[in-house]
Amino acid sequence: MSKEWKQALAGLAMVLPSFAILLVVVIIPILQSLMLSLTNETGGYDLSRYHVLFTDKGMRANILFTLRITVITCALVLLISYSLAVYMRFNQGPIVELIRKTYMIPLFIPGVIATYGLINLLGNHGWLARLLEHIGVTLPRIIFDEKGIIIANLWFNIPFTTMLLSSALAGIPSSVIESAKDVGAGRFRLFARFIFPLSYKTFLVALTFVFMGVIGSFTAPFLLGANSPQMLGVSMQQVFSVFQEREQAAAMAFFTFLLCSVLGAFYIRSMAKEENVKM
Repeated sequence: MSKEWKQALAGLAMVLPSFAILLVVVIIPILQSLMLSLTNETGGYDLSRYHVLFTDKGMRANILFTLRITVITCALVLLISYSLAVYMRFNQGPIVELIRKTYMIPLFIPGVIATYGLINLLGNHGWLARLLEHIGVTLPRIIFDEKGIIIANLWFNIPFTTMLLSSALAGIPSSVIESAKDVGAGRFRLFARFIFPLSYKTFLVALTFVFMGVIGSFTAPFLLGANSPQMLGVSMQQVFSVFQEREQAAAMAFFTFLLCSVLGAFYIRSMAKEENVKM
């Protein structure tokens, strides 16, 4: 057997375990969900379950609500995380050290505990509302509202996103920044021409992680969200366990997968374009 064949077989042997796990954990369940979602009430196959997603008023409201929460959360998470990462990268002092020592703390708090903490903090009868009552300020409705879901998602996603972006910014050579300043580049131009392009790949990775995490989230929307409309994860659980409509729940799950696939395809295409430009 030639050396090339041995190397090819060795590479295939190393890839097979990962592919087997991917096949069992991801690919087969997705195909099963697709087949189940195409099953109609008579046992045949059609798109009636997907037709319900877009014609039923409640389902349509849940989809739009989920997309709105996801877009707002992604925008706020990336804005806050990028600001924190840039501030820590180009500044020094006690405030920077404090941020570096504390911004990762939410990652070590279980989601359920953090969610109940937010309920006790921001609820209509929470301690913040009771504290504000003494000065004549009424806390607006946050819990059991979309604002509560967004705040919880910010808590869950900002630390990891900040860590990703901080790593990317730390890899930008200081000489590049100093050279740009020497030729008269202002802050905005420095960010637009150098900082953001050099961290764009990590920015896309962070956007992908946040989008997929929020659009499929369950704990925070279930505990903090209103009864209607609901995010797709909560609505899916209701359809599956309460109404016992497995086929409709499968259609919702596969539709959520398609939404995530759109962003995944955009990420892969962007990375492929960048590689072609470099070549």
